[in-house]
This record gives sequence, structure tokens and C-alpha cells, in this order.
Amino acid sequence: QVQLVESGGGLVQAGGSLRLSCAASGRTFSSYPMGWFRQAPGKEREFVAVINWNSDSTVYADSVKGRFSISRDNAKNTVALQMNSLKPDDTAVYSCAVARAWAAQAMNMIKSYRYWGQGTQVTVSS
Repeated sequence: QVQLVESGGGLVQAGGSLRLSCAASGRTFSSYPMGWFRQAPGKEREFVAVINWNSDSTVYADSVKGRFSISRDNAKNTVALQMNSLKPDDTAVYSCAVARAWAAQAMNMIKSYRYWGQGTQVTVSS
């Protein structure tokens, strides 16, 4: 069965950095977009970033643009999210997800994604 497992979350001070990783198993996702979403307490799950199959296209939420960077390693079936200049508002559970197909203007939509990980907690202190 398909499984996505996130790692790398933790507690960091504002201005610091974290690198999240998502390892997929049960299926190879080299041909599919992979992305990250986050959900803070009391808020809707929101799109963070996505990368297409060959890493030649990315989309970022405006709130993280210039601070976060998404990457993938198809040989390892993983996707990562490098988070720099972290802010308290970045505090959330971060989940990776696999989309059905690439469509740039639809990649920020939850319904575009087929598989989801359980998430990893990121807490940014002020």
C-alpha cells in the first residue's frame, strides 16, 4: 500500500531553518507532482509548495515565496521542503501529498492530490 512519511519537524526560533523530508513507499511517484500543505490550529489546510515530476516547474504560496524551497529526488522517491527565515505564523502540521497530474493553477487545491502523509509538526517560537 502507498505510504508517505514526513520527517524533520521540530521546534525552532523565529528566523531559523528546518528541512522537512517526505519518503514515499508502496509506489514510485517519479511521474507525479509532489507537494506540501500545512494546517495550523483552527485554520484550514493550506497549500505551501509543489514540484512537477522533472523538477522544472514549482509553485509556491505567496506566504512562503522566497523563504521556502521544494525539491525532489525521484531515485529515492522523496520530496523535501527547505524552510528558511521561519516565522511564528509558519507553525503548523506539514503534510506531503502526491497529485494526480500537473496543472499549475490547480496545484494549490486539495482536491488535486490523491495521496497524503500523516504530517510532521513545525513550531516556530517568537
